[in-house]
Amino acid sequence: MRRVALLGGSFNPPHVAHQMICLWVLSTEQADEVWLLPCFRHPFRKQLVSFEHRLEMCRRAARALPAGRVLVSTVEEELGGEGRTFHTVQHLIQAHPDCRFRLVIGADILQEKGSWYRFDELAELAPPLVIGRSGYPSPEEVPTLPAVSSTRIRELLARGETPSPWLPAAVLEYIKTERLYLGEALDGRD
Repeated sequence: MRRVALLGGSFNPPHVAHQMICLWVLSTEQADEVWLLPCFRHPFRKQLVSFEHRLEMCRRAARALPAGRVLVSTVEEELGGEGRTFHTVQHLIQAHPDCRFRLVIGADILQEKGSWYRFDELAELAPPLVIGRSGYPSPEEVPTLPAVSSTRIRELLARGETPSPWLPAAVLEYIKTERLYLGEALDGRD
């Protein structure tokens, strides 16, 4: 049975901390594969660049990671709707009976789990792999990610500054080519 870690998010844009999470999961043999699950529509209606742009940026970020071990899934697009993690995991379990899933979450989610749809049931379906997040209490013996966020990256890009230490080079190249995060590329529908 394949062990798969699910890393969901807006990925608006994906950054080096996302890559660090993938490496931690794979290097510590917590899973055989990591699947990146960009949300199709944000459940809290956050403005995102199009799903297609975020999907391509995830693919570019994944290329820098161990070949064939970090995959980018379009499951949230296939399901449409609001992107409830519980429903996504239920679907994946049915579609991939040969896999055992774990859900990768940051320590900040432990503080917010009451606002998640059916979190306790979700944790039974895909037991969480928790990674530390700067500014939040973390379980012992897990690494803490550097204080980097997609929000901060977008702010820098909007001001014409380059957040190169926080973005994979291939993602930054794509952002520049597509002229993302300059205001006009934002799409509130996704």
